[in-house]
Amino acid sequence: MDAFPRQLDNRARRQVAGWLLLCCTMIFAMVVLGGLTRLTGSGLSMVEWDPIFGVLPPLEQSAWERVFTKYRASPEYRKINVGMDLQGFKSIYWFEYSHRLLGRTIGTVFLLPFLYFLFKRKLTARLAPRLGFAFILGALQGLLGWYMVKSGLVDNPHVSQYRLTAHLSLALLIYAYLLWLLYDLLLPPAAPAQPTPGLKNAAKLLLGLVATTIVSGGFVAGLKAGHAYNTFPKMGDQWLPPAGWTLQPGWRNLFENIATVQFDHRVLATLTFCTVLLVWLSARRRALTASARTALDLLMLMAVLQVSLGIGTLLLHVPVALAAAHQAGALLVLTLTLLVVHRLHKG
Repeated sequence: MDAFPRQLDNRARRQVAGWLLLCCTMIFAMVVLGGLTRLTGSGLSMVEWDPIFGVLPPLEQSAWERVFTKYRASPEYRKINVGMDLQGFKSIYWFEYSHRLLGRTIGTVFLLPFLYFLFKRKLTARLAPRLGFAFILGALQGLLGWYMVKSGLVDNPHVSQYRLTAHLSLALLIYAYLLWLLYDLLLPPAAPAQPTPGLKNAAKLLLGLVATTIVSGGFVAGLKAGHAYNTFPKMGDQWLPPAGWTLQPGWRNLFENIATVQFDHRVLATLTFCTVLLVWLSARRRALTASARTALDLLMLMAVLQVSLGIGTLLLHVPVALAAAHQAGALLVLTLTLLVVHRLHKG
């Protein structure tokens, strides 16, 4: 690793930062597209996984007939979509195909420039192995995605909410990991106005809350819990979840009981919003850099919008466009929270 530079010159820094920005943008789109695939019931339309030669979709009528025949043998068709015609099948197939194709594209867009930057020694000795680790995480994400799909290709055509949430969580980890590296490149340390340790710790706590809330949303999506109790702030006529602790052992209710899962997401979202507000109010009384203050202001605005999107999605019985916007909003909240943490720690 001695052959790598200790620091990047400005040209190399801009090139690597532009590449990472593209990768982060594509991962953002991938997560939103994955949500759309789930919302439209398209995730089990491709019953085979061919990571090498599966890049091309059916191009002729005979090819469409073959893949449709395979789908008609699947439990989802026999138990949920029985009677679906070929046109209906195409409408769900394209969502899942696009999701998989984008995943392959992200892998290519990441790997080829990474190898180029390695060859040209445009990465530091510290950055190169970190990016290599990110590629390994991406490869594991592809395997985890197929492992998730397989859980629905059984007698009960329902993707495991545990596997779906694990798939979402790893996507968030990869996104946040690359985003932090991007922030390091775009926003090098300055001479910061030092915030108090309490504010820094509060920002870290907030980041954990944001991540936990998004992960809890994975369980909501996996159980389609957003279609139940479409009232707010109460759940029907009650403040606490009806039948919220009926499964045994009790811990299963946190991940398998629709009422409890939705209630948990409500509580976490409310707690996250209140924490954003408290951090923002606390920061207003402290000397901060301009970039840190701007990040906090943007986060506060995005938190208000995200809560509004969440409540609207629930009250309107989860319309696809609004639910997808809510998922995109969650990623923006994560993006801005990570930016706040970065700015508070590095100026």
